[in-house]
Amino acid sequence: MTTDTLNLSDTRTWLPLDGLAPGFDAAKADLSADLAGRTFTTVDEAGSQTVYRFEADAVSWERDGETGRDDVEVIAVDEELYYAQFTPAAHPDEAVTLILDLRSGHALTVRSLLGTAAPGRTAVQMSFTPAHIAELEVRGDAPAPTDELIGRRVLWVYSGVHAYEHVYLSPHWYSWHCLAGPEQGLADTDENTVWRVRPGIYVFTWREKVIPCGSVTIADHRDQKALRAHGVLFGTDESGSGATHFTFGAHGRLLSNTLHPAEYDPARPLER
Repeated sequence: MTTDTLNLSDTRTWLPLDGLAPGFDAAKADLSADLAGRTFTTVDEAGSQTVYRFEADAVSWERDGETGRDDVEVIAVDEELYYAQFTPAAHPDEAVTLILDLRSGHALTVRSLLGTAAPGRTAVQMSFTPAHIAELEVRGDAPAPTDELIGRRVLWVYSGVHAYEHVYLSPHWYSWHCLAGPEQGLADTDENTVWRVRPGIYVFTWREKVIPCGSVTIADHRDQKALRAHGVLFGTDESGSGATHFTFGAHGRLLSNTLHPAEYDPARPLER
């Protein structure tokens, strides 16, 4: 079906998450074995601890009396900065993203939980837990929510087939528009959450309302002409009865930047 005959507004025709996957990982970075043989204990603000023991392609973990060993993908984002992604076998409706900054001794865990959408609630919900790494000296700023992306319009190319633009609107919303690929012509505005990990490096997440899915990415914006991102898409499979996920990468560049007058700054406190 071509865009000449396709009703772009009919969300019933939109691809399930599985349908987007083929070829979407073409720009994915090589996996890293840097963490193999190392153990890290993250300690959050409440004092709760999670122990991670990394192997070449697996991670064993202990948290709140529960243990597991799961396949893991680890990507080196920057010097001593790592992105680790796994799905606990005992919790297939959950995806775990672990950001480890070995230079600063800080960590950030994002847990994506797949449930059922409801009014005012997307199917995928996320929690964000900053922590320090017990085995390392802590220095510098901890990961924290940020509005630094607001106003940017960015082109992201995931493969020779898939390309999207993102417009970061506010602390709560962003818009996406497919420029090339199986979703070409589709666009929407969805929930987003952004955390700053290092200067110019952000954990950018989104939760879609039409397709029951969400994504956690780590994006390097330091060179506006050569952006780089790594991430995961997690959500309901085509059958609607299970979960699916796949990791990917993207190259990008800044297309434009909108500067709002102070009185109309999207990041200002909401007026009631």
